Amino acid sequence: MAGGETRVRPVAAGLDALVAARGGLLIWAPVALSFGIGGYFALPVEPGWPALAGLGLLVAALGLCARRGAERVQVPAAALALILGGVLLAALRTWSVAAPVLPYRYYGPVEGRIVHIDRSFSDQLRLTLDRVVLEDMAPARTPARVRVALHGAAAGGSAPVPGLTVILTAHLGPPEGPVEPGGFDFQRLAWFSRLGAVGYTRTPVLVLAPPEAGLALIAFRLRMAISRAMQATVPGQAGAFAAALMTGDRSGVLATTTADLRASNLSHLIAISGLHMGLLTGFVFAACRYGLALIPALALRIETKKVAAVVALLAAAFYLMLAGPGVATRRAFVMAAVMLVAVLADRRAISLRSVAVAALIVLVLEPESLVEPGFQMSFGATVALIVTFGPWARVQPHLPVPLRPVAMLVLSSMAAGLATAPIAAAHFNRIAEYGLLANLLAVPLMGLVVMPSAVIAAVLSPVG
Repeated sequence: MAGGETRVRPVAAGLDALVAARGGLLIWAPVALSFGIGGYFALPVEPGWPALAGLGLLVAALGLCARRGAERVQVPAAALALILGGVLLAALRTWSVAAPVLPYRYYGPVEGRIVHIDRSFSDQLRLTLDRVVLEDMAPARTPARVRVALHGAAAGGSAPVPGLTVILTAHLGPPEGPVEPGGFDFQRLAWFSRLGAVGYTRTPVLVLAPPEAGLALIAFRLRMAISRAMQATVPGQAGAFAAALMTGDRSGVLATTTADLRASNLSHLIAISGLHMGLLTGFVFAACRYGLALIPALALRIETKKVAAVVALLAAAFYLMLAGPGVATRRAFVMAAVMLVAVLADRRAISLRSVAVAALIVLVLEPESLVEPGFQMSFGATVALIVTFGPWARVQPHLPVPLRPVAMLVLSSMAAGLATAPIAAAHFNRIAEYGLLANLLAVPLMGLVVMPSAVIAAVLSPVG
């Protein structure tokens, strides 16, 4: 009996410790949810509806225990509910995006509306079409979306725009799975993008109907107008780089430049991500707040910090629209928005709690993000920065004032580089030997010169 009590005491003590610390356990909620989502994607077969229904009932029961149960069982019940809830979320998301996949190779006419325009790693223009019509194929079996790369004569016509209804002759096939165990699974990415077929065409793209008016068309035309203006003002690859940085348009960046950026681990600089959104919102927030502080009549009557947060949030939303709502851009916007809303709510903006809330939002809306390198690197780098800047607050007062911004950017580059290097190695099977050094030089320059200059140029562009 005494031995049994001895074995129970550590468990009881552990549960009591969880109860005492439960106010700070929010940061572990996305971790628990991730265990469930990762477990779902590791399953060898898709679970059936009876299993998912039973799982839903179990999650509800655990949630009730976490809410109204004894104190000692609340935290374990909540953790288990989050883990099983992650499995359920991933399964429901998989079901909600289900769409037909092309069952065989197809060659023939393809009709559809352009919804997205991008470029492949080999710099080929690609069109993603919805409202797809394939010859001799029933609508119920036709993919919801197809992606077609333009080769040869197809790439030489007039520039396509979103909203155009077009027809072309293309080779299509079903999305392929990983080429090696544990490799990149394009099939999974295509499923969650509702992409049922991919292929290419060498024939001209014919327009059947003009583009439909809407926000996507306005954003695209604005994006291309800004990109063309920047490349006309700054010639060569410098202008192409600036356009890619501000608008996400990489059409002017040569394949050799892209290869050099990738080899030096700097390709993330032209892929709109958390770095760009963070630098943009940070600069807008600081410029707005300090600008208002220069006007005493305003600074004494309004909360300049909250006004600056609203302006920065609007700037982030505009940047999201301008760069296009890609996965990485949406994720970066969520992270920035959570931190700015924290400012409006008089909470600490840069904290592990804010990161946890942002991660929860992303995982609930798009559980498949968990297995993407972009998600892992974005949140890994952000957590590393927050953990690093705890000690930095104690060291900073001992540095000369002019050196503090430079030291902060160098330290942030080092922390983010060390945090993301193992993730990059795991996903891409390569490490850029001088990547850390290159980022130590490039990222501070981005933060101190490039991004502020780009924002100022964008603000002043209407007056030439």
